Amino acid sequence: MKKEMRFKGQLKNYMYWPLLLTILIVILNIPMYYFDKWAGICVSIFAVCYFIIVLIIYLLNRSGIRNEVISFATQFGTVQKKLLDEFQIPYALLDDNCKILWMNQEFSEITEKDRKYHKSITSIFPSITREILNKEETGSSFQVKWKERVYRAKVDRLYFDEESTEGGILELDSKEQYLMALYLFDETELHHYIQENQELQLVSALIYIDNYEEALDSIEEVKRSLLIALIDRKVSKYFSEKDSIIKKLEKDKYFVVFRHKYLDQLIKDKFSILEEVKTIKVGNEMAVTLSIGIGISTASYSQKYEYSRMAIDLALGRGGDQVVVKEGEKISYFGGKTRQVEKMTRVKARVKAHALREIFESREQIFIMGHSISDMDSFGAAIGMYCAAQVMGKKAYIVLNEVTSSLRPMKECFTEEKGYPLDMFIDSEEAMELVNYRSVVVVVDTNRPNYTECPELLGRTRNIVVFDHHRQSSEVIENAVLSYIESYASSTCEMVAEVLQYFDENIHLKPNEADSIYAGILIDTNNFMTKTGVRTFEAAAYLRRCGAEVTRVRKLLRDDMAAYKARAEAVRHAQVYRGAFAISICPADSNVESPTIAGAQAANELLNIVGIKASFVLTEYNDKIYISSRSIDEINVQLIMERLGGGGHLNVAGAQLKDYTVEEAKRRIQYTLDQMLEEGDIEV
Repeated sequence: MKKEMRFKGQLKNYMYWPLLLTILIVILNIPMYYFDKWAGICVSIFAVCYFIIVLIIYLLNRSGIRNEVISFATQFGTVQKKLLDEFQIPYALLDDNCKILWMNQEFSEITEKDRKYHKSITSIFPSITREILNKEETGSSFQVKWKERVYRAKVDRLYFDEESTEGGILELDSKEQYLMALYLFDETELHHYIQENQELQLVSALIYIDNYEEALDSIEEVKRSLLIALIDRKVSKYFSEKDSIIKKLEKDKYFVVFRHKYLDQLIKDKFSILEEVKTIKVGNEMAVTLSIGIGISTASYSQKYEYSRMAIDLALGRGGDQVVVKEGEKISYFGGKTRQVEKMTRVKARVKAHALREIFESREQIFIMGHSISDMDSFGAAIGMYCAAQVMGKKAYIVLNEVTSSLRPMKECFTEEKGYPLDMFIDSEEAMELVNYRSVVVVVDTNRPNYTECPELLGRTRNIVVFDHHRQSSEVIENAVLSYIESYASSTCEMVAEVLQYFDENIHLKPNEADSIYAGILIDTNNFMTKTGVRTFEAAAYLRRCGAEVTRVRKLLRDDMAAYKARAEAVRHAQVYRGAFAISICPADSNVESPTIAGAQAANELLNIVGIKASFVLTEYNDKIYISSRSIDEINVQLIMERLGGGGHLNVAGAQLKDYTVEEAKRRIQYTLDQMLEEGDIEV
C-alpha cells in the first residue's frame, strides 16, 4: 500500500485550521436553536456548505501545495549548497575521527587536494591533530601555517540529537556523535603587520660595568683613560651595528635603545659583547665584565625602562657578567659563566649593619628563619642574627621545624641549662600565632620565599630583612625593607660575621655562638677549599677571637656511621656521563636521618676523582628528589640547576623535583646536559 507524504508541524496546523473552524461554527449554532429555530437552521446550512467548500479546496490544492513546498525546499537546498560550495572562506566537514567528508572549492584550491580527498586532516596540516581538535571547544580557534601562509582555524561541532536522526538516512552508533566544521581564515597580512609592528617597537637596556673600580685599580694611572676609552668603543661599536642609541649615564653605566627586531639577533649571538670586553688588556690584571638588563613591554616606554631596571638589579644580584631579559613575568638569562670578584671594601657591610640596627630598634619582636631542612650555614646565620637582637634587648625567635642529625649536636649547645630561653627555637605554627604586623622577619641563607621554613610568615608583616649569598632568580622575596645579597660571599655566616662587627661596639659572642657561625663557613667552603677569599678568612679570624675553637667545631660536625656509609655508597655507585660528569644516587636509608646532607657531602667527594668536572647526587626524601651539584671551576652548575628549577652558585647549586622518580630525574639531568652542551652553554 502506497503511503502519501503528509504535512506535519506548523505547516500541518496551518493547512487544517479552516476545517477545524467548522467545529467552532457548530458549537456556536447550538444555542441559536433556543432563541430562533429558523435562524439556527440557516446557520446549520451555512456550516455544512462552509465545510464542503473548505474540504473541496483542501483536497484540490493539497498536492499542489505539497509540490510547491518540495520545490521550494529543493531550490533552497540547492542555493544553500551552491553558496556554501562557492563560499570565499575555506570550509570542510570532518567526522569525529578527523577524516575529511566534504570540502568546498576554496578549501580544495588552497590545499591543492581533489574534492574526493577523504583522508585525515592531519595528512594536510600536520599541526591539526585529533588531540587538538578534541581538546578545542566549539567556536575556539588556533593558528596553523600552510605554504608561507598563516591561517586562523576555527572549529565548530555539529551534534546529532535524537529528533534530527529519527527517520533519517544516517544510522549513528551514539547520540553523542558529531561532525566538525573547520573554517580557515587567512591572517597572513594581519600576522605580517603585527610582527612588523612588534619589530619596530623600541627596547630599553641598561649596561653596567661590574668591576669598574677594581679594574682601574689594577693598572697604572696613565693607562686608565685608555681602558675606559676601549670599553666605550667596544660597547658603542657592538650596539651601533644594531641601529641603537647609546647614552653614557655615569662613568660605569650606559643606557641603550634599539628596535625589537634586533633582539633576536643579540640572543642568537648570545650577547658576544660579554666576552669581547674581557679581551681588553692594557696591563690590567683583572678582566672587565658587564651586566646588561633588557626590558620588554607593550604597555609603555616607562614600563620598559622599569623592566630594564629590574633586570639589571637581578643581573647584579646573580653575580654580574650576564644578560637578563625581562618580558612581563618571563625572565631569560644569558652568560653568567664568570666567578664574581670579591669586593675588598667592607663599606657595604657597615652600611647594612647600621640599617639593620635601625630596623631592630623600632620593633619589639624579631623572627629569624632560614630555608627548610636547615643546614649549618642557615643555622649559624640565624644564631648571629639572634645575638644581634639580644644586644638590642629585643625578643627574638628562631623558626626551626626540623632538626637534622648533623644540626642536632650544635642545637644542643643552646639549651635552657646554658642560659638560653626555652622559646629560643619555635616551629612554624608557634611563629604564626606570635607574629603581628609590626614584627620583623629576618630570612637568612635563601632569597626564595617558597624555600623558607614558613613562607606564610612573610605575608604577616611588612618588615622583612634578607641576608643571603645565593644568586637571585626570578622568584624573590618581595617588599623587603633591607636586602643584603652578595653572591661572591662564601656563606651567609661570613656576611653575618662582618655585619656583627659593625652592628654594636658592645657585642661579644659566646664561644658556642662563635662556633655555630664558624661551622657554617667551614661547611659551605668545604673546609676553606672552595669560594674562599680574603674576607672569608677575616670573618674566620674575628670568630676565632670571639672564642671559636676549630677542634670543638670538628667534633660537633662528625657524621654517624649510617650517614658515612650512605655517602660512601653514593660515591661507589657513581656513573661517569660523557666523560666529565659524575651522577649518583644517595640511598635514603631509614637509618640515615639527613640523607640530603649526605648527598651534598657525596657530591663534594666525587670532585676528588680525576677527570670529573661536575658532580650530581640525587636523594629521594619527603616525596621529592633533591639534587646536589658541585664543580671546581670549569662548569657552571648554577646554570644547569636553573634549567631544573633550582639555583645556587657557579660551583655549588641544587634543585628539587616533584612528581619524579629517581631514574626519571637522572634522565632529565642527562638530557639537560646534552642540550646545554649542544647549545654551547657549557663545555667539556
